[in-house]
Amino acid sequence: MADVDATDARLLLALGEDPRASVMALSQRLGLARNTVQARLTRLESNGVLAPFDRRVRPEALGYRLGAYVTVQVVQRSLAEVSRGLADIPEVLEVTGLSGVADLLVHVVARDADDLWRISEQLLAIPGVQRIDTALALRRFVDHRMGPLLESAAGEA
Repeated sequence: MADVDATDARLLLALGEDPRASVMALSQRLGLARNTVQARLTRLESNGVLAPFDRRVRPEALGYRLGAYVTVQVVQRSLAEVSRGLADIPEVLEVTGLSGVADLLVHVVARDADDLWRISEQLLAIPGVQRIDTALALRRFVDHRMGPLLESAAGEA
């Protein structure tokens, strides 16, 4: 992944404020040539700096009103197999490797408590999963954000 410089950060902040802005509008707003903005956007997309668009879709809009974080303990040397098994479950939004007692932190969504039970059973059925612990997400106090980091990178902080 490429580093983001101050100009890239300013461009990303402008996109965050108006995701539908045209290249021309962005170039006028930032005082950059249209070709510069287009080239930077293309580079940011091709280098994986920009997350996929589906990251912006809220699970609640699809009927998944219950969120949970599941810690998973894995049998030694089964991490790759367990990760593939988790990726096959549509309700698994994200899997993060951890240090400490738990090996993985799995963010899941469910329609209701019965659905979460079904998903938990699927997790436990993956070969290599030893144990899971589930914590319900009750309320989000700070949404996923990048603005403060981009402002710092842009020299605006």
